[in-house]
Amino acid sequence: MTGTGAVRTGPPGALAWLPGRVPPLVADAAFAAALFLVTLGPGRVADGTGFALQTALVLPLVWRRRAPRAAFGVIAAAALAQWMLGVQLPADAALLVALGTVTARAPYRSAWAAGLAAVAGAVLAAARWAPEGRFLASAAAMTAGVAASALLGANARIRRAARAERLEWLERDRDERERRAVEEERDRIARELHDSVTHGLSVVVALADALGHARPADASAVTARIAETGRQALTDMRRALGLLQDAGPDAGPGDDRRSPPGIGQLGALCERMEAAGLVTRLRVDGEAARVPAVAQLTVHRLVQESLTNALRHAPEGARAEVRVSCAPGAVTVEVTDDGRAAGTGRPGSAGSGRGLAGMRERAAAFGGVLEAGPRPGGGWRVFVRLDPGGAP
Repeated sequence: MTGTGAVRTGPPGALAWLPGRVPPLVADAAFAAALFLVTLGPGRVADGTGFALQTALVLPLVWRRRAPRAAFGVIAAAALAQWMLGVQLPADAALLVALGTVTARAPYRSAWAAGLAAVAGAVLAAARWAPEGRFLASAAAMTAGVAASALLGANARIRRAARAERLEWLERDRDERERRAVEEERDRIARELHDSVTHGLSVVVALADALGHARPADASAVTARIAETGRQALTDMRRALGLLQDAGPDAGPGDDRRSPPGIGQLGALCERMEAAGLVTRLRVDGEAARVPAVAQLTVHRLVQESLTNALRHAPEGARAEVRVSCAPGAVTVEVTDDGRAAGTGRPGSAGSGRGLAGMRERAAAFGGVLEAGPRPGGGWRVFVRLDPGGAP
């Protein structure tokens, strides 16, 4: 599977503790050698025939995981030859190991066939070597050993399948998290684009209207403001998209595309709004430098959207006031204007574009609740309290 690496199941039984860096073939060869030595000793293998049977019983275990059915078949054939020759060897335990491997790794049909063959072998062995009068007890004991080996193999199969399913679930969960992160990033970029483009166009439109009534001596200054606002809007849009890594030819002095706007840029924002016809007063209390950059960006966008709405909907000559208070653990933002709007809500502020909906989403990201509405004496007020430590 991609992203998580291969599943290391490990051999069932005594070698399960071996580190994952040991190749399976090496581990199985070591296990076979150990079993061969343990079952080889004085009085156990008497002659060359016994030695050959001992080797035939144990050697196939080296390939038990690579070819479990073939290894079991060779061992079963060696055990049958041993039974026919009447040679009883402790290395018969290899048959149980091979059975467990078949049960753990081979298809179910092969596992059932191997299990029945092992039970038949246990009955034959009991019939030939059980003490007189102990056939049933010996057959039952050896059959129980066969069943135990098969159960251990089945348990290994189940654990391996559960592990694979768990890894598959983790991969799906990871993909889902990545998909949600991409969607959230798209939403964030959409908000940034809305805020920057809407603000820039609103200021440009206001300046263009003012240009028609400006004196010839002031026309060049208004035109320069329009160009400066357009360049700034392009810079904000490119920053939001993350398309530019270095400053381009249209960057103004001191422009840093790599740093998002924050509380420190509110002064320039208010100057642009004042040049567009909305006299704006700014007051910042507290140490803004201690506010995280992502929270400062939210403050900047909230103020920008609020002033843009005031510029679009307040009558000519309206004044706006921005108050930002940076206290330990909280940042409050209040934007008011003395303009009058028809009705109880500003047209276009709520329910169109992203507007107030986008502002509420930004505030909610920091555990804040945005309040927006007409002032009792006329005009509009936006207030929000943010918790910089509550950002996701």
